[in-house]
Amino acid sequence: MRLILSRKGFDSSAGGCPSPVLPDGSLCVLPIPDGQSRIRYDDVRFGERRLGKLARDLSGGRVRSRDGAHLDPDVLAEAYPRAEGWRPVLGQTGAAQGHLRNQGVTAGDLFLFFGVFRHAELWRRRWRFVPGTKPFHALWGWLHIGEIVVIDALSEQSLPWARYHPHFHGQADPGNTLYLASNGFQLPGLSQELPGAGAFTELEAPQVLSDPEGRLPTQWRLPAAFYPGEDRPPLSYHTKADRWRLDAPWCYLQCAARGQEFVLDLAAYPELNPWLASLLRTGHGDRRHP
Repeated sequence: MRLILSRKGFDSSAGGCPSPVLPDGSLCVLPIPDGQSRIRYDDVRFGERRLGKLARDLSGGRVRSRDGAHLDPDVLAEAYPRAEGWRPVLGQTGAAQGHLRNQGVTAGDLFLFFGVFRHAELWRRRWRFVPGTKPFHALWGWLHIGEIVVIDALSEQSLPWARYHPHFHGQADPGNTLYLASNGFQLPGLSQELPGAGAFTELEAPQVLSDPEGRLPTQWRLPAAFYPGEDRPPLSYHTKADRWRLDAPWCYLQCAARGQEFVLDLAAYPELNPWLASLLRTGHGDRRHP
């Protein structure tokens, strides 16, 4: 099994700001803007809230409630109205899809989604980021791959439940790919079945990737089991030894500022399986059975 750390959601270039951690501690991921998407920010829900006001207030008006939202990855059933047969899904294309293909990503592999977050609050009826807080990277969801489909190879009758998805509304693209969630999975050596996709709706310490003592979100503090050795390949895009520092029980990584998909072969890192299982058990998952 491969683990893919996948960067998704608002940031300084897409949306212009972090996604918010709300006052109750919940992680509210803001999908990036997409002028071709048929989904509007006001169409997407996070609990009882619509995303339009959050996106508008926190972006300083750069993103508006009726702008198109690239709802991808889409892992929570309650976020948007669903057609029968819906399942959690991720779309990918371009250089990022090329990297996934070159890394051999296939059915049975696991995406862990991360993004940049900052604590937010309501102040005078508008959302703002809490003064004095700083942005950080955190894990917010996952998708275990059950099936991979190339959109341009589909017939018009295929996957009718998925036609809302933004990756169906761009230009023709031979690399345009959908990753559909599995019904559930088990990590090697562990008996518990885990949901095929889901989100961490409340922020907890194990989800935080950024070093609490670091200056930038890209300065990561990870479990020491992530540390590469001579006998096992490092996380893709992070092959230079000077990016890594081991100081058990942690290792420290200068994360690449560019790139969406970072791939790790879990067969070489079996010590990470208990950490993954503990992490995923805290999430709100989509659990379906045939």
